[in-house]
Amino acid sequence: MDFTFLGTSSGVPTRKRNVSALALRGPEEKSWYLIDCGEGTQHQLLRTPFSLHRLAAVFITHMHGDHCFGLPGLLASAGMGNRSEPLTLVGPAPLEEFVRKSLALSDSYLPFPLSFLPVETLKQWSGGNVSVEAWPLSHRVPSYAYSFTETNIERKLNRDKLITAGIPPGPAWGKLLAGEPAYRSDGSPIREQDFFLPPRKPRRSVIGGDNDDPGLLAQACDGAHLLIHESTFTEAVAQKLGPSRQHSHAAGVARFAERVGVPNLILTHFSPRYQQTGSDGNPGIVELELEARKHYSGNLQLAEDFASYSLTKSGDFSRAS
Repeated sequence: MDFTFLGTSSGVPTRKRNVSALALRGPEEKSWYLIDCGEGTQHQLLRTPFSLHRLAAVFITHMHGDHCFGLPGLLASAGMGNRSEPLTLVGPAPLEEFVRKSLALSDSYLPFPLSFLPVETLKQWSGGNVSVEAWPLSHRVPSYAYSFTETNIERKLNRDKLITAGIPPGPAWGKLLAGEPAYRSDGSPIREQDFFLPPRKPRRSVIGGDNDDPGLLAQACDGAHLLIHESTFTEAVAQKLGPSRQHSHAAGVARFAERVGVPNLILTHFSPRYQQTGSDGNPGIVELELEARKHYSGNLQLAEDFASYSLTKSGDFSRAS
């Protein structure tokens, strides 16, 4: 799985960060998925290799503008680029009215069909090599996280066991890998379940929308390799502002990730008050990082616009060079 951040600011953009959007490419896929689409996302995409022709689905976490205002413009640009393939949009129920009215009132015609799936009733969505589930969160408006779990895990033959059993490399091995009936030289059937290695653990990532209670993702994070979660404030600022904002702080997310044992954590959705490098009394992103590191011992990353990360089959996670 590959992840590229297209926007990491909350509320409004800054000179260094656009508002929320994340591109995810599934395992062994040419197509990709977009999670949230803040204003200006299509401009961000121009600086990446992602094509709107290969966009397989869009997942909107909630209906606040910094997460969805860029969607009508992106769809219109896809249409003007002669996209013809259908596109699936997953999000809160009001998303359909927002998109259709925006397109109608702006006299925008799409040469491709849209399919809307309300997240409130979504049990599971599958496309390409991933399976997606939705998880309700706590925010001022209905907000959700999405988990992306790898499907179609490759099967590997137990070569040593086959040879020991007198089944040498040959057509029978190919038939086993293809899921077809295979036979020994004497004509007796080969039981495929006897000659495959245990499958590896599927890659799994959890990507949250705005949320003031990371604990709601405990079940979603069971077995997950990666959690991407908002960290709008430091704990001190969040306490000063009070609970009405319903956002998470770095310490709270870090404590949760440590408790449930998620090995990789990326914080994103930073308040514009945090500059990339603090100066002249303005706080810097490093304050969020230092706070999180006090509570989390795993692989911690703070998202930056256009930063890309890879999760390998073995579960290794790192930032792309």
